[in-house]
Amino acid sequence: MDYIHEASRVWVPEPTTHKMIAEVLFPDEGEGVVNITHTFVDDSLRGQGAAGEIMKVTAERLRREHKKATLTCPYAKTWFARHPDYNDVIL
Repeated sequence: MDYIHEASRVWVPEPTTHKMIAEVLFPDEGEGVVNITHTFVDDSLRGQGAAGEIMKVTAERLRREHKKATLTCPYAKTWFARHPDYNDVIL
């Protein structure tokens, strides 16, 4: 998948139509802190691990940028609980 990185968003376009088919939103909450508020995966990708992959890409980006995240998105809470190796990213 091709990941598009924007200021507070990582998303995936559908290759042909370029329609957004997956995204994670993480608006800034302050100096070096974001809030992962939303995860979306199109029905065409459900059950294929796409949500986990885009969350991993997001977590790795936040780590590279030395940012911390609060989590209000239910999927993000579940994903980070299952991936304690990314605990350094969350507050």
